[in-house]
Amino acid sequence: MSATPVISVVIPVYKAEKMLDELYTRLRDALETVSPAFEIVLVEDCGGDRSWEVIERLAQADPRVIGLQFSRNFGQHYGITAGMDQCRGDWVVVMDCDLQDAPEEIPRLYAKAQEGYDVVLALRGKRQDPLLKRAVSWLYYRTFSYLADIDIDGDSGNFRIMSRQVVKNFVRMREQLRFFGGHVQWMGFPTTGIQVQHAARAEGKSTYTFAKLWRLAMDTILAYSDKPLRMAAQLGLSMATLSFLFGLFLLLRAWHQDAAVPGWSSLIVSLYFIGGLIIGILGILGIYLGKAFDETKKRPLYIVRRATPNTVLRED
Repeated sequence: MSATPVISVVIPVYKAEKMLDELYTRLRDALETVSPAFEIVLVEDCGGDRSWEVIERLAQADPRVIGLQFSRNFGQHYGITAGMDQCRGDWVVVMDCDLQDAPEEIPRLYAKAQEGYDVVLALRGKRQDPLLKRAVSWLYYRTFSYLADIDIDGDSGNFRIMSRQVVKNFVRMREQLRFFGGHVQWMGFPTTGIQVQHAARAEGKSTYTFAKLWRLAMDTILAYSDKPLRMAAQLGLSMATLSFLFGLFLLLRAWHQDAAVPGWSSLIVSLYFIGGLIIGILGILGIYLGKAFDETKKRPLYIVRRATPNTVLRED
Protein backbone atom coordinates (compact mmCIF):
# COMPACT_ATOMS: atom_id res chain seq x y z
CA MET A 1 0.00 0.00 0.00
CA SER A 2 1.38 3.38 -1.04
CA ALA A 3 1.59 6.42 1.24
CA THR A 4 -1.62 8.24 2.08
CA PRO A 5 -2.67 10.44 -0.84
CA VAL A 6 -2.97 14.15 -0.27
CA ILE A 7 -6.16 14.24 -2.29
CA SER A 8 -8.67 11.66 -3.53
CA VAL A 9 -11.28 12.20 -6.23
CA VAL A 10 -14.46 10.09 -6.02
CA ILE A 11 -16.51 9.80 -9.20
CA PRO A 12 -19.63 7.65 -9.77
CA VAL A 13 -19.56 6.45 -13.38
CA TYR A 14 -22.64 5.69 -15.47
CA LYS A 15 -22.66 5.36 -19.28
CA ALA A 16 -19.44 7.38 -19.60
CA GLU A 17 -17.12 5.26 -21.76
CA LYS A 18 -16.57 8.10 -24.26
CA MET A 19 -15.71 10.63 -21.56
CA LEU A 20 -13.42 8.70 -19.23
CA ASP A 21 -10.16 9.17 -21.12
CA GLU A 22 -10.55 12.94 -21.30
CA LEU A 23 -11.76 13.00 -17.69
CA TYR A 24 -8.66 11.11 -16.52
CA THR A 25 -6.25 13.28 -18.51
CA ARG A 26 -7.72 16.52 -17.23
CA LEU A 27 -7.87 15.20 -13.66
CA ARG A 28 -4.26 14.06 -13.75
CA ASP A 29 -3.04 17.40 -15.07
CA ALA A 30 -5.08 19.38 -12.52
CA LEU A 31 -4.22 17.20 -9.51
CA GLU A 32 -0.49 17.20 -10.19
CA THR A 33 -0.51 20.97 -9.66
CA VAL A 34 -1.66 20.21 -6.08
CA SER A 35 0.42 17.08 -5.40
CA PRO A 36 1.58 13.99 -7.30
CA ALA A 37 0.23 11.97 -4.35
CA PHE A 38 -3.40 11.60 -5.41
CA GLU A 39 -5.86 8.87 -6.25
CA ILE A 40 -8.88 8.74 -8.54
CA VAL A 41 -11.68 6.40 -7.41
CA LEU A 42 -14.05 5.47 -10.24
CA VAL A 43 -17.22 3.56 -9.24
CA GLU A 44 -18.95 1.99 -12.24
CA ASP A 45 -22.69 1.68 -11.67
CA CYS A 46 -23.50 -0.95 -14.31
CA GLY A 47 -24.55 1.40 -17.09
CA GLY A 48 -24.36 -1.35 -19.71
CA ASP A 49 -21.59 0.19 -21.81
CA ARG A 50 -17.81 -0.33 -21.89
CA SER A 51 -17.01 2.01 -19.00
CA TRP A 52 -15.54 -0.79 -16.88
CA GLU A 53 -13.11 -1.85 -19.62
CA VAL A 54 -11.89 1.75 -19.87
CA ILE A 55 -11.48 1.97 -16.08
CA GLU A 56 -9.44 -1.26 -16.05
CA ARG A 57 -7.19 0.11 -18.78
CA LEU A 58 -6.67 3.41 -16.95
CA ALA A 59 -5.90 1.59 -13.67
CA GLN A 60 -3.36 -0.64 -15.40
CA ALA A 61 -1.60 2.39 -16.91
CA ASP A 62 -1.70 4.48 -13.70
CA PRO A 63 -1.86 2.80 -10.25
CA ARG A 64 -3.32 6.01 -8.84
CA VAL A 65 -6.60 5.07 -10.57
CA ILE A 66 -8.82 2.77 -8.50
CA GLY A 67 -11.88 1.11 -9.97
CA LEU A 68 -14.95 -0.57 -8.48
CA GLN A 69 -17.89 -2.08 -10.31
CA PHE A 70 -21.26 -2.75 -8.69
CA SER A 71 -23.10 -6.04 -9.14
CA ARG A 72 -26.08 -4.06 -10.49
CA ASN A 73 -27.22 -0.49 -10.84
CA PHE A 74 -27.53 0.94 -7.32
CA GLY A 75 -27.61 4.66 -8.11
CA GLN A 76 -25.40 7.73 -8.04
CA HIS A 77 -25.48 8.40 -4.30
CA TYR A 78 -24.58 4.78 -3.53
CA GLY A 79 -21.67 5.11 -5.94
CA ILE A 80 -20.49 8.16 -4.02
CA THR A 81 -20.83 6.21 -0.77
CA ALA A 82 -18.75 3.32 -2.13
CA GLY A 83 -16.03 5.70 -3.29
CA MET A 84 -16.00 7.47 0.07
CA ASP A 85 -15.69 4.08 1.81
CA GLN A 86 -12.60 3.20 -0.22
CA CYS A 87 -10.76 6.53 -0.65
CA ARG A 88 -7.74 7.32 1.55
CA GLY A 89 -6.88 10.95 0.84
CA ASP A 90 -6.49 13.67 3.45
CA TRP A 91 -8.85 15.69 1.26
CA VAL A 92 -11.61 14.19 -0.87
CA VAL A 93 -13.26 15.67 -3.94
CA VAL A 94 -16.60 14.36 -5.19
CA MET A 95 -17.65 15.18 -8.75
CA ASP A 96 -19.72 13.86 -11.64
CA CYS A 97 -18.31 11.99 -14.62
CA ASP A 98 -19.96 13.97 -17.44
CA LEU A 99 -17.31 16.75 -17.55
CA GLN A 100 -19.83 19.40 -16.55
CA ASP A 101 -17.73 19.68 -13.38
CA ALA A 102 -14.36 21.00 -14.58
CA PRO A 103 -11.35 19.16 -13.07
CA GLU A 104 -9.37 22.40 -13.48
CA GLU A 105 -11.38 23.88 -10.59
CA ILE A 106 -10.02 21.35 -8.06
CA PRO A 107 -6.84 23.35 -7.21
CA ARG A 108 -9.05 26.37 -6.43
CA LEU A 109 -11.28 24.26 -4.15
CA TYR A 110 -8.20 22.85 -2.41
CA ALA A 111 -6.66 26.31 -1.93
CA LYS A 112 -9.91 27.62 -0.42
CA ALA A 113 -10.11 24.65 1.95
CA GLN A 114 -6.65 25.50 3.29
CA GLU A 115 -8.12 28.73 4.68
CA GLY A 116 -9.76 26.67 7.45
CA TYR A 117 -12.87 25.13 5.90
CA ASP A 118 -13.83 21.47 6.10
CA VAL A 119 -16.17 21.68 3.10
CA VAL A 120 -15.87 23.89 0.03
CA LEU A 121 -18.76 23.77 -2.42
CA ALA A 122 -18.42 24.41 -6.14
CA LEU A 123 -21.21 26.88 -6.88
CA ARG A 124 -22.46 26.82 -10.46
CA GLY A 125 -23.06 30.46 -11.30
CA LYS A 126 -24.53 29.79 -14.75
CA ARG A 127 -25.73 26.23 -15.20
CA GLN A 128 -25.45 24.74 -18.70
CA ASP A 129 -28.64 22.70 -18.34
CA PRO A 130 -32.04 22.92 -20.07
CA LEU A 131 -34.45 25.45 -18.59
CA LEU A 132 -36.90 22.77 -17.43
CA LYS A 133 -34.18 20.89 -15.55
CA ARG A 134 -32.99 24.09 -13.87
CA ALA A 135 -36.56 24.97 -12.86
CA VAL A 136 -37.24 21.49 -11.46
CA SER A 137 -33.93 21.55 -9.59
CA TRP A 138 -34.70 24.96 -8.08
CA LEU A 139 -38.17 23.81 -6.97
CA TYR A 140 -36.75 20.61 -5.48
CA TYR A 141 -34.07 22.36 -3.42
CA ARG A 142 -36.53 24.96 -2.13
CA THR A 143 -39.03 22.25 -1.16
CA PHE A 144 -36.35 20.07 0.41
CA SER A 145 -34.90 22.96 2.43
CA TYR A 146 -38.36 23.81 3.78
CA LEU A 147 -39.42 20.28 4.66
CA ALA A 148 -36.08 19.02 5.97
CA ASP A 149 -35.06 22.24 7.76
CA ILE A 150 -31.64 21.94 6.07
CA ASP A 151 -30.50 24.86 3.96
CA ILE A 152 -29.25 23.34 0.68
CA ASP A 153 -27.81 25.75 -1.88
CA GLY A 154 -29.45 25.06 -5.23
CA ASP A 155 -26.37 26.37 -7.05
CA SER A 156 -24.25 23.52 -5.68
CA GLY A 157 -24.33 19.96 -6.97
CA ASN A 158 -22.17 17.07 -5.79
CA PHE A 159 -18.93 18.84 -6.76
CA ARG A 160 -17.05 19.79 -3.59
CA ILE A 161 -13.94 19.10 -1.51
CA MET A 162 -14.07 17.74 2.04
CA SER A 163 -11.60 17.09 4.83
CA ARG A 164 -10.84 13.59 6.10
CA GLN A 165 -12.83 14.37 9.25
CA VAL A 166 -15.97 15.00 7.18
CA VAL A 167 -15.44 11.78 5.21
CA LYS A 168 -14.91 9.71 8.36
CA ASN A 169 -18.23 10.90 9.75
CA PHE A 170 -20.02 10.52 6.43
CA VAL A 171 -19.13 6.82 6.14
CA ARG A 172 -20.58 6.23 9.60
CA MET A 173 -24.07 7.07 8.27
CA ARG A 174 -25.42 3.85 6.77
CA GLU A 175 -29.12 4.58 6.24
CA GLN A 176 -30.61 3.08 3.09
CA LEU A 177 -31.92 6.35 1.70
CA ARG A 178 -28.84 8.22 0.50
CA PHE A 179 -28.55 11.92 -0.26
CA PHE A 180 -24.92 12.94 -0.35
CA GLY A 181 -25.43 16.72 -0.15
CA GLY A 182 -27.93 16.44 2.69
CA HIS A 183 -25.66 14.12 4.68
CA VAL A 184 -22.73 16.53 4.44
CA GLN A 185 -24.84 19.60 5.21
CA TRP A 186 -26.42 17.90 8.23
CA MET A 187 -23.02 17.36 9.88
CA GLY A 188 -22.52 21.11 10.18
CA PHE A 189 -18.77 21.39 9.56
CA PRO A 190 -17.43 24.84 8.53
CA THR A 191 -18.53 25.28 4.93
CA THR A 192 -18.05 27.84 2.21
CA GLY A 193 -18.34 27.95 -1.57
CA ILE A 194 -16.62 29.40 -4.61
CA GLN A 195 -18.03 30.20 -8.03
CA VAL A 196 -16.94 27.75 -10.74
CA GLN A 197 -17.57 27.30 -14.44
CA HIS A 198 -20.31 24.80 -15.31
CA ALA A 199 -19.80 23.21 -18.72
CA ALA A 200 -22.29 21.65 -21.09
CA ARG A 201 -22.49 17.86 -21.01
CA ALA A 202 -19.69 16.44 -23.15
CA GLU A 203 -21.59 13.43 -24.54
CA GLY A 204 -25.21 12.35 -24.74
CA LYS A 205 -27.85 13.59 -22.35
CA SER A 206 -28.61 13.24 -18.67
CA THR A 207 -29.96 9.85 -17.60
CA TYR A 208 -32.07 11.53 -14.92
CA THR A 209 -35.60 11.52 -16.33
CA PHE A 210 -38.38 13.51 -14.68
CA ALA A 211 -39.70 10.29 -13.12
CA LYS A 212 -36.26 9.50 -11.63
CA LEU A 213 -35.90 13.05 -10.33
CA TRP A 214 -39.37 12.87 -8.76
CA ARG A 215 -38.55 9.55 -7.07
CA LEU A 216 -35.23 10.92 -5.79
CA ALA A 217 -36.98 14.01 -4.46
CA MET A 218 -39.60 11.97 -2.59
CA ASP A 219 -37.02 9.56 -1.17
CA THR A 220 -34.70 12.29 0.10
CA ILE A 221 -37.50 14.37 1.60
CA LEU A 222 -38.89 11.33 3.42
CA ALA A 223 -35.38 10.35 4.57
CA TYR A 224 -34.66 13.74 6.12
CA SER A 225 -37.97 15.03 7.39
CA ASP A 226 -41.06 14.05 9.33
CA LYS A 227 -42.61 17.41 8.51
CA PRO A 228 -45.11 15.86 6.02
CA LEU A 229 -46.54 13.86 8.93
CA ARG A 230 -46.76 16.94 11.13
CA MET A 231 -48.33 18.94 8.30
CA ALA A 232 -50.90 16.17 7.76
CA ALA A 233 -51.75 16.20 11.49
CA GLN A 234 -52.07 19.99 11.49
CA LEU A 235 -54.29 19.87 8.40
CA GLY A 236 -56.51 17.26 10.01
CA LEU A 237 -56.89 19.28 13.21
CA SER A 238 -57.56 22.46 11.26
CA MET A 239 -60.26 20.80 9.17
CA ALA A 240 -61.85 19.26 12.25
CA THR A 241 -61.95 22.69 13.93
CA LEU A 242 -63.39 24.40 10.86
CA SER A 243 -65.97 21.63 10.40
CA PHE A 244 -67.04 21.93 14.03
CA LEU A 245 -67.37 25.71 13.79
CA PHE A 246 -69.28 25.49 10.50
CA GLY A 247 -71.62 22.86 11.92
CA LEU A 248 -72.24 25.03 14.99
CA PHE A 249 -72.98 27.99 12.71
CA LEU A 250 -75.55 25.97 10.74
CA LEU A 251 -77.28 24.79 13.91
CA LEU A 252 -77.48 28.30 15.35
CA ARG A 253 -78.80 29.68 12.06
CA ALA A 254 -81.43 26.97 11.86
CA TRP A 255 -82.48 27.64 15.44
CA HIS A 256 -82.66 31.43 15.20
CA GLN A 257 -83.94 31.81 11.63
CA ASP A 258 -85.87 28.60 11.22
CA ALA A 259 -83.78 27.95 8.09
CA ALA A 260 -83.25 24.54 6.56
CA VAL A 261 -79.82 22.95 6.98
CA PRO A 262 -78.12 22.44 3.56
CA GLY A 263 -78.71 18.89 2.53
CA TRP A 264 -77.56 15.91 0.55
CA SER A 265 -75.19 17.49 -2.03
CA SER A 266 -73.04 19.35 0.49
CA LEU A 267 -72.95 16.27 2.71
CA ILE A 268 -71.75 13.97 -0.10
CA VAL A 269 -69.10 16.45 -1.25
CA SER A 270 -67.84 16.77 2.33
CA LEU A 271 -67.70 13.00 2.76
CA TYR A 272 -65.71 12.51 -0.43
CA PHE A 273 -63.34 15.31 0.52
CA ILE A 274 -62.74 14.01 4.03
CA GLY A 275 -62.44 10.43 2.75
CA GLY A 276 -59.80 11.43 0.20
CA LEU A 277 -57.91 13.39 2.83
CA ILE A 278 -57.90 10.41 5.22
CA ILE A 279 -56.69 8.04 2.49
CA GLY A 280 -53.93 10.49 1.54
CA ILE A 281 -52.74 10.80 5.14
CA LEU A 282 -52.80 7.01 5.53
CA GLY A 283 -50.73 6.80 2.35
CA ILE A 284 -48.10 9.12 3.85
CA LEU A 285 -48.01 6.98 6.99
CA GLY A 286 -47.67 3.84 4.85
CA ILE A 287 -44.70 5.28 2.95
CA TYR A 288 -42.90 6.14 6.20
CA LEU A 289 -43.60 2.66 7.55
CA GLY A 290 -42.26 1.13 4.34
CA LYS A 291 -39.04 3.14 4.60
CA ALA A 292 -38.67 2.12 8.25
CA PHE A 293 -39.14 -1.52 7.20
CA ASP A 294 -36.36 -1.16 4.61
CA GLU A 295 -34.01 0.16 7.30
CA THR A 296 -34.70 -2.78 9.63
CA LYS A 297 -33.49 -5.27 6.99
CA LYS A 298 -29.90 -4.04 7.48
CA ARG A 299 -28.90 -5.00 3.95
CA PRO A 300 -25.57 -3.70 2.59
CA LEU A 301 -25.87 -0.38 0.81
CA TYR A 302 -24.17 -1.79 -2.29
CA ILE A 303 -22.42 -4.91 -3.57
CA VAL A 304 -19.09 -4.74 -5.38
CA ARG A 305 -18.82 -7.28 -8.20
CA ARG A 306 -15.18 -6.64 -9.01
CA ALA A 307 -12.38 -4.17 -8.46
CA THR A 308 -9.13 -3.28 -10.16
CA PRO A 309 -6.08 -5.23 -8.87
CA ASN A 310 -4.63 -2.19 -7.09
CA THR A 311 -7.75 -1.82 -4.91
CA VAL A 312 -7.83 -3.00 -1.30
CA LEU A 313 -11.52 -3.29 -0.54
CA ARG A 314 -12.78 -2.17 2.83
CA GLU A 315 -15.90 -3.76 4.28
CA ASP A 316 -19.22 -1.91 3.80
